[in-house]
Amino acid sequence: MKAALDRLQKRAHGDRGFTLIELLVVVVIIGVLVAIAIPVYMNYREGAADKAAQSDVRSAITAVESYYTMNGNKYPAALPTDAKKSEGTTLTYVQEGTGYLICANNLGGSGDVYMYDSSKGGAVANVKKTIKVATCKA
Repeated sequence: MKAALDRLQKRAHGDRGFTLIELLVVVVIIGVLVAIAIPVYMNYREGAADKAAQSDVRSAITAVESYYTMNGNKYPAALPTDAKKSEGTTLTYVQEGTGYLICANNLGGSGDVYMYDSSKGGAVANVKKTIKVATCKA
């Protein structure tokens, strides 16, 4: 038994841990991985903010059309209160002729503006940065 304990103690004294070079290599590898991961993460956040703005436009369309149906085929003067708006999204509703425009962008996004024109129908269009969100006009 004593011989086994002596062997274990000798082996324990032989373990000295990691060298400084090994630790530096690990730190450099972690630094490279972080340098790659942060820009990718920021792009995902920007894309998610843009998708939130698009979703808010679609929600506003539903709210406006619901108001139109429930109030004798008249569009509201302002955006109905049941239109969902995400954090950081600027959403604008403008009556135009016999229809309306809805514009939105998100502060955390790419800066692109998403617009829906009821006179044209169709999908929510990405009008890049050519439209001012506050007025829904160029």
